Amino acid sequence: MPPDFPRGPLVSAVRRELAAARAAARAALMAATVAHAEAQAQRDAVAGRSPERHRALEGERDALIQAAQEKLRREAATVTEALSALAGTAAPGAAGQTWPAWTATPGVPGPGLLRAGVIDHDPPLPALLPVLDAAHLALDGPDPSTLDGVIAGLLLRMLGSVPAGGVRLWIYDPGHLGGALAGFAPLAAAEITTYVGPGGLSATLDELAAQIQRINETVLAGEHANVAAAARVLGRRPEPWRVLVLLADSTDLSSAQQAQLDRVVRAGVAAGVHVISRGLPLPTRDDVQTVSVVDGWAARTSLTGDLTVLLDPPPPAELVTGFAKELAAGPPPATVDALLPAEFWTESSARRLCAPIGEGTEGDLVELTLGDDPPHALIGGPSGSGKTNLLYCWLAGLTSRYSPEELELHLLDFKEGVSFARFAPSPRDPSWLPQVRLVGVNINSDREFGLALLRHLAAELKRRASAAKKHEATKLAELRAEDPEGHWPRIVAVIDEFQVLLGERDAVTTEAVALLEDLARRGRSQGIHLVLASQDVTGIEALWGRSALVAQFTLRIALPKARRILAETNLAAELIPRHHAVVNADSGAVGANQIVKLPDAGDRTRWQEIQTQFWTLTDALLDPPRLFDGEAVPAFPVLPGTPPDFAKDGAVALLGETIDVARRPATLRLTRSPGRNLAVLGTRTPEACAILTSAGLTLARQHEPGTADFVVACLDPDAQPAAKALAVELPGCVWHDEDSLLPMLTQLAQLDTDRPRYVFVFALDAAAPQLAAKRGVGEPTGHDLLRTVLNRGPERRTHLLGWWRSVPRLRDDLGGIAARLDSIGAWIALDVHGQELAPLSAQPGGPAWYPRPHRGLFFDRATHRAPEILIPYEVDL
Repeated sequence: MPPDFPRGPLVSAVRRELAAARAAARAALMAATVAHAEAQAQRDAVAGRSPERHRALEGERDALIQAAQEKLRREAATVTEALSALAGTAAPGAAGQTWPAWTATPGVPGPGLLRAGVIDHDPPLPALLPVLDAAHLALDGPDPSTLDGVIAGLLLRMLGSVPAGGVRLWIYDPGHLGGALAGFAPLAAAEITTYVGPGGLSATLDELAAQIQRINETVLAGEHANVAAAARVLGRRPEPWRVLVLLADSTDLSSAQQAQLDRVVRAGVAAGVHVISRGLPLPTRDDVQTVSVVDGWAARTSLTGDLTVLLDPPPPAELVTGFAKELAAGPPPATVDALLPAEFWTESSARRLCAPIGEGTEGDLVELTLGDDPPHALIGGPSGSGKTNLLYCWLAGLTSRYSPEELELHLLDFKEGVSFARFAPSPRDPSWLPQVRLVGVNINSDREFGLALLRHLAAELKRRASAAKKHEATKLAELRAEDPEGHWPRIVAVIDEFQVLLGERDAVTTEAVALLEDLARRGRSQGIHLVLASQDVTGIEALWGRSALVAQFTLRIALPKARRILAETNLAAELIPRHHAVVNADSGAVGANQIVKLPDAGDRTRWQEIQTQFWTLTDALLDPPRLFDGEAVPAFPVLPGTPPDFAKDGAVALLGETIDVARRPATLRLTRSPGRNLAVLGTRTPEACAILTSAGLTLARQHEPGTADFVVACLDPDAQPAAKALAVELPGCVWHDEDSLLPMLTQLAQLDTDRPRYVFVFALDAAAPQLAAKRGVGEPTGHDLLRTVLNRGPERRTHLLGWWRSVPRLRDDLGGIAARLDSIGAWIALDVHGQELAPLSAQPGGPAWYPRPHRGLFFDRATHRAPEILIPYEVDL
């Protein structure tokens, strides 16, 4: 018999029970032998006595033998029963079931031992082998296929006894190129099994050695003897088991590979790294168990000593493949209903927000908290890893617990999608999520909207800080206690793919980073929380050197294969399966990991039902949230029927919609100040027409009929339908074409009235040859007349709103390259690059502007410090 195996109480108990069984059997046999000898001696002593006495003595002898045999059977049955019970405890569920009845039991505690067969005994006893957290395993015998069947059975029992992803396999099979254990191939797609090619063994051994070193340094860290001990302290397993299966001959290894294998064997068990080898001897150690096949399926093991073990047949191929497919697919995730409380909107956000996101390893719900600590969250995961579903889970937990009085949500999605659009009203569903106040979708080309949100939050932070100072409060809970009548919900701003916002070296990035830093630092005390999600934060140049900013995001959530979300030494995201996440509230430190299984929260129909239920709780009295869709064209607003009083400050033209949280229109106030004219620049005819049309309609609405003059001229055939439609809508409008343009300018240049007069000219640059022509001695050219209208007209309430198809043509009309452009006090650039706008702006080299579809750059010298983006309205006349 080998010495007692030192790894684990179960193994020692099995060895003690086996020894006790053999001792009891020997004692019972000895007692029967003694009884038989005594009976034989008595028979010899009475030889020659009467037949009756002789028969009586023989009866007594037979009774003694029968009693001894019965006692032996009872003791053997007792020992067998005890051993069977012990085997059931040591190898529960899938670890010990036989193949006809085998099913996976991932909810049963991890196996202490794995069934390999039965001990040749009457009755037979389960033969168990220690592997996980106990030993390596070396198998040898004359028939490799027999050993491969044993290994397949051990691996199946091992995988079926732990939660999905709890065991990771590396299979090295150079002889059959993975075919010996091909039934586990479906697990490769789920990254549970890795098949190592003939040339990949060195890299695999190096990888496992590196994992052992990392676990020793960061997980055990001198505090725990092994990963199993760390798991008992933490209440969860911090690392999966890693099992390397070697199906090879000893001649297959080089000296370097053998040395690295020896290191893995020597240090692996404590780190949960195990080797199962067929045909390749492992070092002789107490933690290396052996299985030697001696004849057919009969074997001897180092655990059972000289007892013969009849190995189990290999598991059926369809059982292995079917289980592998099920494990790779994973169990169907729970639905969003698993995150909903029994009663809605019962929680207070005065001190924090707390909501479940999924199920932990022990079956309990894992909650995410936002408050003073942690104040902000960083979410990471590559494309397809489930970021959107994770955000849906979190939103379901939050919105079902906190009413609109307790929580406000601002949701932005910078990728090309509409993940958050379902939470705003739409033609197919008029309801909305009551806590949502802003939704931005399809904004990957409109980084300015992300900046607008940050500006909005900064203004709200300033308002709250002022109120807190007034009430001598330092935290939101104190402010709410001092001002119970105020509206002070916690605000959560979710920005998905936030790296797009910071992706350029420009003024948007510079301001956005500054605002993020201020909000991250001061927002916690005023109940403003940021949730930033990204596929990969490693390449965000704007965050380089901003460790103080990133450090504020102490709540880290990593999806499978996420990079640089957790601490550099924390590789948990590399190990979790699909539909799972690592939640860490300590800036990604290894010891704070929580593995969470996420429900499927993407069912649109179910979300509509939940959302409608929430919406009805508010009696639909809340204003709908602001929805900004980067691919949608804003409709021209419904204008008031009664003209406003503009006499003091001048009429206002609406030119389009700004990229702003408040849906603010881009306006141009036409006062008597010099330069109160507008130039639309670019070749995009529909957008130029839309801008002039919306300006004309709003100006007309601000004057009583007959109190203002409107003039429309068009020199581009493509623009004529829009220009004529505008002329029809303007009261008393005078229409001009190319033939009447000079008379029109002649009349306008006289400036003989103080009546408001608005002149709309489409494609004015097309008339350049006509305007430049000499008319007569001493008579002004058309260009002279145009310059007079632009320079002096606003003082007499005459304003020109014109469309030029390029900046050079505008300069030519105003006097050439040396011309002053002060008469153009406002301009909108469409498909015009920033450097071309240098003559019209105060910025050397022009503004940082790159043309985008259906976007314009608007600058009004009277109101703007820098140009802003506008979206031309969709005007339907």
